[in-house]
Amino acid sequence: MPLKSPTEDDYLGIYSIMFWTLTLIGVVKYASIALKADDQGEGGTFALYSLLSRKMDIGFFSAKNLDSNSIFHEGAENKSRLGKFFEKSILARRILLFIAMLGMCMLIGDGILTPAISAMDGIRAPFPSVSKSLVEALSAIILIVLFLMQKFGTSRVSFLFSPIMGAWTFSTPLVGIYSIIHHYPGIFKALSPHYTFHFFWRKGKEGWLLLGGTVLCITGSEALFADLGHFNRSSIQMAFLFTIYPSLVLTYAGQTAYLIRHPNDHEDGFYKFIPKSVYWPIFIIATLAAIVASQSLISATFSVIKQSVVLDYFPRVKVVHTSSNKEGEVYSPEVNYILMILCVAVILIFGEGKDIGNAFGVVVSLVMLITTILLTLVMIVIWRTPSLLVALYFLVFFTMEGVYVSAVFTKIPEGGWIPFAISFFLAFIMFGWFNGRQKKIEYELTHKIDLERLGTLLSDPGVQRVPGLCFFYTNIHQDGLTPILGHYIKNMRSLHKVTVFTTLRYLLVPRVAPEERIIVRKLGLKGVYGCVIQYGYADTLNLEGNDFVNQVTDCLREHIEKYLDCLPSNPVDIQEEISALEEAKLSDVIHVRGKTRFYIGKNCKRFDRIMLAFYEVLHSNCRSALPALSVPLSQRIEVGMLYEA
Repeated sequence: MPLKSPTEDDYLGIYSIMFWTLTLIGVVKYASIALKADDQGEGGTFALYSLLSRKMDIGFFSAKNLDSNSIFHEGAENKSRLGKFFEKSILARRILLFIAMLGMCMLIGDGILTPAISAMDGIRAPFPSVSKSLVEALSAIILIVLFLMQKFGTSRVSFLFSPIMGAWTFSTPLVGIYSIIHHYPGIFKALSPHYTFHFFWRKGKEGWLLLGGTVLCITGSEALFADLGHFNRSSIQMAFLFTIYPSLVLTYAGQTAYLIRHPNDHEDGFYKFIPKSVYWPIFIIATLAAIVASQSLISATFSVIKQSVVLDYFPRVKVVHTSSNKEGEVYSPEVNYILMILCVAVILIFGEGKDIGNAFGVVVSLVMLITTILLTLVMIVIWRTPSLLVALYFLVFFTMEGVYVSAVFTKIPEGGWIPFAISFFLAFIMFGWFNGRQKKIEYELTHKIDLERLGTLLSDPGVQRVPGLCFFYTNIHQDGLTPILGHYIKNMRSLHKVTVFTTLRYLLVPRVAPEERIIVRKLGLKGVYGCVIQYGYADTLNLEGNDFVNQVTDCLREHIEKYLDCLPSNPVDIQEEISALEEAKLSDVIHVRGKTRFYIGKNCKRFDRIMLAFYEVLHSNCRSALPALSVPLSQRIEVGMLYEA
């Protein structure tokens, strides 16, 4: 909603709002507070959720669902009253998960809208006479090229981005300073909060509605937080505080100074305030900088998708680590091309840059508000910040961002519904996958094969112990084994002489210490062992097929020696067990996993029918978990089984 007949006081008030928004949200909230709430180098709303879940022991992969281990029980003791409340309240846990999922979905929506609006703004503003269809086509081409570059990784293409951002942070403030001197030298008096309050006092509802446009001055803040996996905290803080922040303050001051002298040029204020002698160089730099900003959101999207995949909140997609030095730098081909298609579709279908801008405002304000809520919980539960400081933080930022959210919600009919449609679709996928995985885990825990039952099955004369080493993959390993095992033995009438029941366990921690990566134990039956491979969401599954086998067998050998050393036993028995392990390894190695589906019976409720049918569609089209270990195809066996819903 543009101002009607804007005055000098109007522009001073708007600049005051933008300055304090940049200062409070950009400098205080994100650069000074949020970046310190990283989860061992990972940022974003889902990293905050993982911190809270682990500390309060409320996550789906919580301590009470797993084996005893120090990293699982990080928050099991000395919980705050709020932590105990979340542990007892199922509704509170579901609301917290919903908030985290909504924040993640909105950030992905940001990753779709930022490239779209950047391309439109960079091309359309200086060429108003060019046809709409041509501008949209050029925007789409730019985006396609940007997405095709993603496979090279952030590090390999950053040599292009750094000079661009350097040129932008140096040139636009210079133009701003020139504009201030030339048009309105007293612009910085607007830094007084008086101008903000005076603006709202005079404009009332009209001033409130204008916040839907001013919120765009702080775009990219959430990407600054989510990109912690790609850059370290100090580099982000230095880049923002010493280059981006002062550049924005001077650039917006220059634009405002120009608009005070040319009050009716507010439609394309940025390009009109640039002097004609440097117009084209600044235009090129600004357009390229917008594309670089799009890159940061795309990188952040890859990061949060990877976090969700490894924590089993999102269907498995291929995740490629594009840097050997930075584990957080990832790329997903499927996600990349889906983002590309959606970005191009947004431009071609919602070609008006104004509609995309309205949608963008909704995303930016909602993600900021969600981060404020989660950061408040982190302060209370983890940091144990004094109540007065927590209350001050929450009151300032929740009120400020709540007002922004209320203003941008008025834009929902004018394009603001786009991010809600995207987020609802993504949230439906996440909920469908999470619900299906939880139902599957519940079935397996209910119908698990305990060791006594396994002993009975193996004592059957018709069941043979065949030569070789078998890695039998199971989702459960505590006080029982997957029901697929019973199905396998009954039909195959055999089990390998050395069988290692293996669980890939992704934890709500970014990284697992190397000594806790592979945990093995004897299961009390001859040649039968348990193995848990533990990974955090920022770890790389870098175990190749043979390396994986060697590492597990080495751990087993050490465990056998330590286990039998603690008991009165014959050294010959130790050697025989180790020899049997080596012989099985040399004989043959196979990897067995279940290929399960739900059988939806007549007693199944309609809601469960719909959600489980949707889960089956997702499960049939997602990646397998085994390729992560680079297991050769010739060594894989899949055992099909129906789980009754």
